Amino acid sequence: MEEAHLCVTLVPLFNHLGIAEQREINSLVTHQKFKKGEVILSPELSAQLTIVARGAMKVYQLSANGREQLLRVVEPGGYEGENLLFGAKNENLFGEALEDTEICRLKQSDFQDLLLKQPKLTLKLLAINAEKSNQVEQQTRFLMMEKVEERLATYLLDLYKVTKDPEVLIPMKMKELAAFLGTTPETLSRKFRLLEEEGLINRKGKHVHLADLEALEEID
Repeated sequence: MEEAHLCVTLVPLFNHLGIAEQREINSLVTHQKFKKGEVILSPELSAQLTIVARGAMKVYQLSANGREQLLRVVEPGGYEGENLLFGAKNENLFGEALEDTEICRLKQSDFQDLLLKQPKLTLKLLAINAEKSNQVEQQTRFLMMEKVEERLATYLLDLYKVTKDPEVLIPMKMKELAAFLGTTPETLSRKFRLLEEEGLINRKGKHVHLADLEALEEID
């Protein structure tokens, strides 16, 4: 039962429940494994709550010209599709495994039964959804900035604000970060070099040292 138990204990929506309640949810979830690059979530699938137990899933939508627009990267403990369980239609939302990934799924009918039995889950769900909405608003704020270097500097400063440590770790691949900031990987690389040449940062892979916080804040 350890594998089945993994999903519930990782998810903030469920891990505050008692052991008996968690076991009830465990009995309802199904498990699937995906290889890197395989599609996990798409408009063709029935409404389900998709929980990442191991690995990582990128969630994106397609623009009018067919390009991917990254929305977020879902890591262990994260989930996607809760709005679908309340009747929303998935018209343009996709999920893809960024590495070998294990997923737990909870069907719409089972989830709705749970909410009837556990009203406090509804309040928890509302709180978590509010946090996810803030993340979408943050990306919109980035895209309103004209210069890519300003978007990058703001993103790095946001990472710093979370940890209060000038040694920040970028939590996604450069390709995903470029899509998140509304640019190309090539342009993003150039902007990283620009900030390095100006002495504002030192970068080694995903590890970035913010050498001049005030100068980064003044970029516009």
